[in-house]
Amino acid sequence: MSVILYPLFVPTYGIALFCYAYSTQVSPLANIWILIAIIGTLLLTGILPISAIWILIRHGMVSSLQIENSSERTMPYIYTICGFCFWCYLIIAVLKAPLYIALASIGATIAITLVAIINHWWKISAHLTGFGGLLGGLMSYCLGIGAIPTTWLLFVWFGLSLILMCARLRLNAHTPAQVATGWLLGIICTFMPYCIYSYAA
Repeated sequence: MSVILYPLFVPTYGIALFCYAYSTQVSPLANIWILIAIIGTLLLTGILPISAIWILIRHGMVSSLQIENSSERTMPYIYTICGFCFWCYLIIAVLKAPLYIALASIGATIAITLVAIINHWWKISAHLTGFGGLLGGLMSYCLGIGAIPTTWLLFVWFGLSLILMCARLRLNAHTPAQVATGWLLGIICTFMPYCIYSYAA
């Protein structure tokens, strides 16, 4: 579960889900647009940061891809934040994504930035922040288009969240407080842009 729901894969899962949901519930998106969005997300938020981490591993600056030691996380987070910023630019300025997809990308970038900052004092769970962020983005998307998420989807999402929490605890990667706080941080960061936009509008 820690590998499948690795935080750098979650944005790609989210974009694929949002593209499918938007195309079926609001307006069809061009196949080439969806392809560019998914591949661009995978490259900028997944492959680019992971490649940087592998280089750091080769140079002995990071012990493993999971980066269990919080003191080793600073450089990987810097590369990851840069990748997320370029991703936001791609989604918002280049692809001109639908509003609620764009807001979710902004929230995800804010979340990973806060995780990087918090990590200096406390090893908050990036895994749960990523998965919580996906749930927060889903909530804001549903509220934005006036859709009601199905019961099975919410059941699966909360179920996977609990399984991931248990996995991180079983690996002794985090404390219960760190996984719970990470999950809540992710939800708040991807849900707040929608709330701020709705209030401003």
